[in-house]
Amino acid sequence: MKEKTYVADIDRTIYDIRNDDKDAYHMEAGLTEEIVRKISDEKDDPVWMREFRMKSLQIYRQMKIPDWGPPIDGLDMDHIETYVRPKTQMRGKWSEVPGEIKDTFERLGIPEAERKSLAGVGAQYDSEMVYHHVKAEVEAQGVVYSDIESAMKGEYADMIRRHFMKLVKPNDHKFAALHGAVWSGGSFVYVPPGVSLDFPLQSYFRLNAPGAGQFEHTLIIVDEGAYLHFIEGCSAPRYNVANLHAGCVELFVHKNAKLRYSTIENWSKNMYNLNTKRALVEEGGTIEWVSGSFGSHTSYLYPMSILNGKGAHMEFTGITFAGKGQNLDTGAKVVQNAPDTSSYINTKSISKDGGISTFRSSVVIGKEAKNSKAAVSCESLMLDGISRSDTIPAMDIKTAMADVGHEAKIGRISDDAVFYLMSRGISEQEARSMIVSGFADDVSKELPLEYALEMNNLIQLEMEGSIWKKNGL
Repeated sequence: MKEKTYVADIDRTIYDIRNDDKDAYHMEAGLTEEIVRKISDEKDDPVWMREFRMKSLQIYRQMKIPDWGPPIDGLDMDHIETYVRPKTQMRGKWSEVPGEIKDTFERLGIPEAERKSLAGVGAQYDSEMVYHHVKAEVEAQGVVYSDIESAMKGEYADMIRRHFMKLVKPNDHKFAALHGAVWSGGSFVYVPPGVSLDFPLQSYFRLNAPGAGQFEHTLIIVDEGAYLHFIEGCSAPRYNVANLHAGCVELFVHKNAKLRYSTIENWSKNMYNLNTKRALVEEGGTIEWVSGSFGSHTSYLYPMSILNGKGAHMEFTGITFAGKGQNLDTGAKVVQNAPDTSSYINTKSISKDGGISTFRSSVVIGKEAKNSKAAVSCESLMLDGISRSDTIPAMDIKTAMADVGHEAKIGRISDDAVFYLMSRGISEQEARSMIVSGFADDVSKELPLEYALEMNNLIQLEMEGSIWKKNGL
């Protein structure tokens, strides 16, 4: 029988570490007014936030679940714990973090990353931040990097109130409303005008509890002429019950500022990842998205950029790996509302063992966006005959004075390419490995591998030894 190749899933051993959370405080499962009030009490919310949560809950109850994406029938909010508090308070010194939690993050490479190349680190465990630290030289430049709950009650309370869920409003969709009602944890960053950080800031979110949800909120404001690279990492161990991630990211990029936002998501395969991310970019500003999606049972993930100022620019670079039992619906959206704006979306996806990968893009160029440019490129590689890959592009161009292009490629490993490489003395195993690695290279090289061991573990598809010959496959 002809020998074929098998591409193994990404090795998740390190991410399936489970800690005993018997000492943690668990809010009862479900979603009621009483539960939302209890979360407010736990957080000691200001009055406006308490009211905001209740209004969001009302909106949640009125809205329907989206019916156009992958099914989420296995997600039952009556069985999701919306708040789990670990048995610790947030620490500013790594040595003070409880041993069990610290050990988990150390295995994921967070302290090592901080020591080597990060300007600041925040770590969230279940529903609460457990560690937050920023270097003194960063603070000296006026940069604010804090957990968002502390910032909401301090010097920057008014700034947060003016920006919180103004880009992603609760009535955007049902899970945005859910986030508004039960959000907990997350990061706040403010970079003053003209400040350019040489090293990234990073937040890491770890969901440990089975049957729980994580609803962190990230709010970043990069003021005029400033620069920031911000990294978020996510992971969770695998359980046989549904977990939910419905976080929210709001990014404000002011005039001539630049923000590079990198995310590596490696949720477990029992996770429903229904995250919402959005950026508002003013004149001459730039937003760069780098996204790696390597986990979850089902994903709805479409970072959106609103280019409101002349000459604003957006780039989105993403890669998705869908294995057995995964239905990953990902992509990007951009709205260009001003002249001379530009956007470029470049995505690649790999599917195997019946995994489903769907790419969606939405490009809207308004009447006022004259002389604007937009380009979309999406490529998909299916590694067997039972996997699936779809591309669903949408473009709404409201001015004739625009340059717009779209390119999509879906295919399997070419036998001709394999034969060509084998004719040059390369084994079939090595040939197929080279093709898959080359396919992902121009995207994966943009990912911040140098900043954390955890990210290296995620991105490396371990082609050496992971593609192996197997008779009768």
